[in-house]
Amino acid sequence: MEKKNLEYLARLRKAMSEHGIDATVISGTDPHQSELPPHHWRGREWLTGFWSGNGTNGTAVVTADKALCWTDSRYFIQAEEQLKGTGFSMMKEDGPDAVDLIDWLTENMKAGQTVGIDGMTFSISYTQRMQQELADNDIKFNDNFPQFDYIYPERPERPKNKLFIHDEKIVGETVNSKMERLMAEVKNEFANAVLLSALDDIAWATNLRTAGDIAFSPIFVAYLYINPSRKVLFIDREKITDEVAEHLKKYSIEVEDYDKVIDFVRQLPKETRLLLDPAKTSRGLYDNVACTPVFGGSRLARLKSVKNSTMLKNLATAMEKDGVALTRFFMHVEKEFPKGELTEVGLGKTLRDLRLADKSCVDESFAPIIGWNGHGAIVHYEATEETDATISGNGILLVDSGGQYTYGTTDITRTVALGDPTPEQRHDFTLVMKGHIALAMIKFPEGTRGAQLDVLARQYLWNDGKAYYHGTGHGVGFFINCHEGPQSIRLNENPTPLEPGMITSNEPGLYLEGKYGIRCENLIVTEEWKTTEFGKFFRFDTMTLFPFDVNLFDTSMMTDEEIEWVNSYHDMVRSRLTPLLSGEEAKWLEEKTRHISK
Repeated sequence: MEKKNLEYLARLRKAMSEHGIDATVISGTDPHQSELPPHHWRGREWLTGFWSGNGTNGTAVVTADKALCWTDSRYFIQAEEQLKGTGFSMMKEDGPDAVDLIDWLTENMKAGQTVGIDGMTFSISYTQRMQQELADNDIKFNDNFPQFDYIYPERPERPKNKLFIHDEKIVGETVNSKMERLMAEVKNEFANAVLLSALDDIAWATNLRTAGDIAFSPIFVAYLYINPSRKVLFIDREKITDEVAEHLKKYSIEVEDYDKVIDFVRQLPKETRLLLDPAKTSRGLYDNVACTPVFGGSRLARLKSVKNSTMLKNLATAMEKDGVALTRFFMHVEKEFPKGELTEVGLGKTLRDLRLADKSCVDESFAPIIGWNGHGAIVHYEATEETDATISGNGILLVDSGGQYTYGTTDITRTVALGDPTPEQRHDFTLVMKGHIALAMIKFPEGTRGAQLDVLARQYLWNDGKAYYHGTGHGVGFFINCHEGPQSIRLNENPTPLEPGMITSNEPGLYLEGKYGIRCENLIVTEEWKTTEFGKFFRFDTMTLFPFDVNLFDTSMMTDEEIEWVNSYHDMVRSRLTPLLSGEEAKWLEEKTRHISK
């Protein structure tokens, strides 16, 4: 990205002065609180120069003399590098040196000064806390300062990609069924209507998808209003094909222009009790709600997170297709590596081509993270022409990737040795895998939360004085977002219990800056195990199908049970993938899934 950020910063400070704003906070998201917003709303990346195709987690603060950008530990190395020369400095939002952004504002702003935000790009819950803490310090708050309307004339337009129907034979549920279940939960939350803002919620509820609105996620920009007698989709009409129009008509879903949602909520009758998720609904929209708002939504999130048996059956098909693509990819890596001509960027293109060769693969589920040696230690590294490393000599290659198949969403990380691995690398890899295996094997009672299991994946690293600071597991959508709530497996407390049908990642890691990174990731689904006099117990079933690098295990560190887990997993991978491979590919896979022993 060309460094014109000082010019952009000057534009912003001029607009702040003209509108009486002493400090402005700039979101990294959109009116739908998307993890990866369309480029129309990626103004913070444009302003700061801290960006990637996968998106970056960051929130900026600009005052008359300071420009700061907060991000989390996944991006510390990347942000430090990309913010050079932009006028912005990095602030840490987690880890031992973390500084809370709102605390920083209250400590650095004077009484009577004004903090301005674009309320359409911040959630209700975040802005409530911000406004309260600022008020406690006599600092004014303005949530109607749309910064980029003033300073970004070249801003990309809102995406206008066409919608398509996600086959209900693959989904295993009709729109009517979903709407009925949604409204039952709305009623349980003491509301009589709901406005969905989160794009993945809307795609799930309507069984509609698109390609291109959100990079790597087949979801679309819209709002959806539902009450017992009316359903309204707010969307740019250019996105509706004749086939989709018939689908919407079939389910009695009206279509209104996207920009009319504000006027719509202004005119809702007072007796309407409108359910809004405060973490997913923008403050700017909430400011215009004329009826009675009801905060909630956790029940709705659960509906999407629990996959039915048809989805799980189809996801198994997606995993097989993904395993075939990965077999061909790593065979290519192994064959071409001795020539010393492979590059990170080139491998990313090869992997994309191999996945998309299957017609059911609509896109990758995120931009692949392909890091050679030191680049693997950058948790969310994305190779560019400027950083592209040639893969030669001995080392560790980390490949984190996934596909958006109509049959389901995949996400897998493998760390492989090219050349001869060192004892240190094998030691560290085995520590990570011991944690991965411990989580994969655990049985747990109904009601268990991810935070109660997280230590299983970290224990062996901690006992060695090592750690990683990202989450161990995130929820995964079904041909929607690769990252999906409400469940997670991480150190932070999350009140959502793990339930049968929830898909979660299992991805402990270790990152040694400048040396190498290790991450081992499979997708796991919670399933019932057995019922005893102590209640129901659950376990995880591993769904991902591709071997771990048997050359990186130090089996002297492993128990017999851990070795048996690896061998049994590899047996499953071999039996499921071999019928789909050529003779040469099957022979390669047989070698990669050979049994390990002490």
